[in-house]
Amino acid sequence: MQWRTLLGSVMAMTVSFSNQAEPVPLRTVLAQKIMLDLRYYCAEPVPVGHCRTPMTELPPELAELISGTELGGVIHFAENLHDSGQIKRLNQQLQQAASHGRHALPLFIAVDQEGGRVARLPKHQATTFSGNMAIGATYARHGVRYASQVAQVQAKELLALGFNLNFAPTVDVNNNPANPVINVRAFGDEPAMVAALGGAMVAGMQQQGLLSALKHFPGHGDTEVDSHLGLPQVRHSLERIRAVELAPFAEIIRQQPPAMIMTAHIQFPALDSSTLQAKDGQALVKPATLSRRILTEVLRHELGYQGVVVTDALDMKGISDYFSPDQAVQHAFAAGADIALMPLKIQSPAELHQLDTLLDALEQQVADGTLDETELRASFARIHTLKQQLPTQQPDNTVLAHPEHRALEQALARDSITLLRNRNQLLPLAARPEPEKVVQPWLLLMPDSSRCQAMLAALQQRSPAMPMHCASLLSEDWSAVLTQLQQSKLLISAFVTPMPSLAELGGLDDVAALGGLQRAFVQQQQRLQQAMATAKARLIPQVYISLRSPYDVDQFGRDADVVLASYDYHTVQAPPGSQHRGPAFDALADVLLGLYPAQGRVPVQLPESAPSAGAHLR
Repeated sequence: MQWRTLLGSVMAMTVSFSNQAEPVPLRTVLAQKIMLDLRYYCAEPVPVGHCRTPMTELPPELAELISGTELGGVIHFAENLHDSGQIKRLNQQLQQAASHGRHALPLFIAVDQEGGRVARLPKHQATTFSGNMAIGATYARHGVRYASQVAQVQAKELLALGFNLNFAPTVDVNNNPANPVINVRAFGDEPAMVAALGGAMVAGMQQQGLLSALKHFPGHGDTEVDSHLGLPQVRHSLERIRAVELAPFAEIIRQQPPAMIMTAHIQFPALDSSTLQAKDGQALVKPATLSRRILTEVLRHELGYQGVVVTDALDMKGISDYFSPDQAVQHAFAAGADIALMPLKIQSPAELHQLDTLLDALEQQVADGTLDETELRASFARIHTLKQQLPTQQPDNTVLAHPEHRALEQALARDSITLLRNRNQLLPLAARPEPEKVVQPWLLLMPDSSRCQAMLAALQQRSPAMPMHCASLLSEDWSAVLTQLQQSKLLISAFVTPMPSLAELGGLDDVAALGGLQRAFVQQQQRLQQAMATAKARLIPQVYISLRSPYDVDQFGRDADVVLASYDYHTVQAPPGSQHRGPAFDALADVLLGLYPAQGRVPVQLPESAPSAGAHLR
């Protein structure tokens, strides 16, 4: 197993079971197969599901829960992570609690730090990067260089904070423009490229000593349903699934096996059409997470994967709408999953008993013969073997956002910018105003105020003489924005599609926020279309920037003279309270003003009616 070749300088855990006279208790075996999120915790009583107090220090009762049950792992979200000192302290507290357990097994401490759309570390202190599709846009010119270097930086920064597992990279092949949850989290829509870049990221992380987890097996790229909110189904033939969805997993397992592979809550009837009885009595085609055919026969036997299989979060509606927590965990373990991720919430003292209740139920299922104890112990052995590779020492946290890391972040943003159209050679934009009595300004129309600040600051820094105004698509005085547009010389607009998903917000705890986000998203779309129509009617030249999914150029880029894609829209205030800036916006400003050429190549197939990657040559 190649993950065993972690850095020789990293000390292995000294825990060993080979010399123990007694077998590990079944309850410990089961607890080691559970990972929880401790995103929120309220010491005072609150209604179930209503706690929104971030857990940033480990309460004594949770420390006792970890040591008493010998819990296997924890996943953090952004709410847990405020600054480097606090993060490192929290992770040390967690490992200290684990060390007080009978067997002193360390915790897996995980995070979703993919970069781009899904990144949990505080952006003002850590390096975020533009994400996988931006890396995919550099592949034609730079190969796997960015994938490898970004992964190494991610590993260094996560290890410095006490993490040992990154749920990344995503190697889904995104070939569905309507995919609401993957899109730019994918490298692209070509399986061989996805495999090459994904394998380079696995190698980069694990060579530094950080465990990597590929996701989402067998593939989440061709779905139109977010598995946080429903149960998607992929109805392609077996031949197509092997050639597209499975291909990156198969190649990476062969070349650079990851420490973990994460399952998808998706039905694949061509792989497994058998059913389970859901809690409402209906016969449900088994999602991959609960399918022995997919996790054991396909992943382990056919693809030869010998590492640890972790489920995606079991509280997602693709599972929780159909199965209770103990049913979901039982089916996942029976299918061949080694670790059940987030099967239940513990957010207050009144909920502490839930983990023991789950373990009781699992022990009973073993006693009943529903779960095979031999298989459970073999699974535990895989987990234990992997935990022996975990580092016991953390590097100095001064590596966070090191100038070299920030430079790499900016270089990726710059080299991924893709020019899809340059009608009448409008680019580069004139950096100086023409000598006329009344100088008409440029209008920058951005999705929100933070993007406004970042775009305006980047352009003004490079072209201070050109008058510019910036407006938000969420402006309280939209009529004033339209009036401003009519007096402008140029419209530079940008949008972020699709709307935020639960994957980037965090998870099911955020579902209540989706209604407000949906209303804002619809308003932004309508206003952008109105502004573009106004500019077209008044013959005002237009630049459109796709800030996230490039598929939206088919909708918003049709009438624009210039169309660009950045695959990234994140901004940061460093230090907090300062003006928003962002590497993608600095890179866009360089391209718009002709200070750096657009070198990216869109790594997905766009609709035929959309600007194509070469349209700028016309």
